[in-house]
Amino acid sequence: MYSFILGVISLILGYVFYSKVIIKNFGVEPDRETPATALEDGTDFVPMEKQRNWLIQLLNIAGTGPIFGPIMGALYGPVAFVWIVLGSIFAGAVHDYYMGMISLRNNGAHLPELASKYLGKGMRHIVNLFAALLLLLVGTVFVTSPASLLQELTPGFMNYTFWVVIIFIYYILSTILPIDKVIGRIYPFFGALLIFTTVAVGIMLFAKGHAGNIPELSMQSFRNIHPQSTPLIPGLFFTISCGALSGFHATQTPIISRTIENEEEGRWVFYGAMITEGIIAMLWAAAAMALFDGQTLSEIINSGTASAAVSQITLTLLGTVGGTIGVLGVIILPITSGDTAFRSLRMIIAEYIGLLQDKLSNRFMITVPIFAISIALMFIDFNILWRYFTWANQVTAVTALFMSTAYLFYKEKNYLFTFIPGSFMLYLVILYLLTEPIGFNLAMTMSYYISAVLTVGIIYVFFQQVNKVKAELNTDSVLINDHLQIRDIFPESVR
Repeated sequence: MYSFILGVISLILGYVFYSKVIIKNFGVEPDRETPATALEDGTDFVPMEKQRNWLIQLLNIAGTGPIFGPIMGALYGPVAFVWIVLGSIFAGAVHDYYMGMISLRNNGAHLPELASKYLGKGMRHIVNLFAALLLLLVGTVFVTSPASLLQELTPGFMNYTFWVVIIFIYYILSTILPIDKVIGRIYPFFGALLIFTTVAVGIMLFAKGHAGNIPELSMQSFRNIHPQSTPLIPGLFFTISCGALSGFHATQTPIISRTIENEEEGRWVFYGAMITEGIIAMLWAAAAMALFDGQTLSEIINSGTASAAVSQITLTLLGTVGGTIGVLGVIILPITSGDTAFRSLRMIIAEYIGLLQDKLSNRFMITVPIFAISIALMFIDFNILWRYFTWANQVTAVTALFMSTAYLFYKEKNYLFTFIPGSFMLYLVILYLLTEPIGFNLAMTMSYYISAVLTVGIIYVFFQQVNKVKAELNTDSVLINDHLQIRDIFPESVR
């Protein structure tokens, strides 16, 4: 119990203190006009107040990841707390903040465009492919998981297929309509339900005396106690992603970088939302550990994915009525990430092919094929989709962190804030690919060494590239003058 409480306090202190270091290193310009006001178009570039931006950002990034992931991560025991806390403070929140602010400085550009600009033009095509794959998988998975939960709460005629159709209709509307017309209006209600569920689970965990069952962190916690003996490294870092570090967030932050009215709001909106997600992850991991032993939890998950564990946790802690409301709160998370996943994909494709999105017909041209592919993916097993999603997700996080490193390197800022977590996760994504059945399925011991060699090689190539680019920069380069007014550096963008 004390390890859990200390972890939550650490997350809060991380926001209070470490975020200030990160923000000072970036160099906020509070008087600089943001894309929301300079490029306002009534669809994607729409000024919105700070609290609404924070809430939308939180719901965008908090899919089933900070609930399903920590519940499955609880199979590793209290060592999961370590990754959630350290990952959120030093990796996830840093990733989200720099990605959001660099996007803001580049007119709300998405990761493929930013990777092309800061890592080299060839990266644009590669990152576009990964981003499209990731968002398609996320959007599809976030149709299946809420539909599965909803069919358990509703009458027989409202079955799985019924809810899939309803969710898809909502996703289409939220993808094509202006952000303030659908997402901006209904998210406050969704947010209230999410906050109620999270707070209620946390309170009842203590009120009913279950908190005493939360295991304490010790040296023994770092042994692998997973019931299926799934390796702690790299397993834990891919099981818990959205609650610690997630590349999916890199696809979501540009949505909000187009609605922020002042750069100073970035600390609360980007760094703060990730810390909040970390607290949500801590609560669900703690609840899973407190209510079930590892073997029982494993059997529940295997019987119906992590959604089965969610149902049992909420019913146990909140009772029948409260549990039903609690499950609805959990359902909100994937839905409010699925909608913006498809919206992000539309915007990324539009940027890639150079198609303006001010006309509804143009938005339909991209939206229809996206949903046709997503419907086709519905016929693939959820567990297969999830395994590919986890790897593509962390590859995207590595890309965003190295893009941020390049950005800071060119501007002669301290790039270690992003380089260290980026290099750590680079090693893990290579190790995962080498050892997992979806990859090369090699022996773990040998893969440790191969991954280290490949990581060093990639880092060497990275610094060769950024040093070459930096040597060619001059004092007028946009790469180092993004702090100037949009009208001065991107006059062609201002209408």
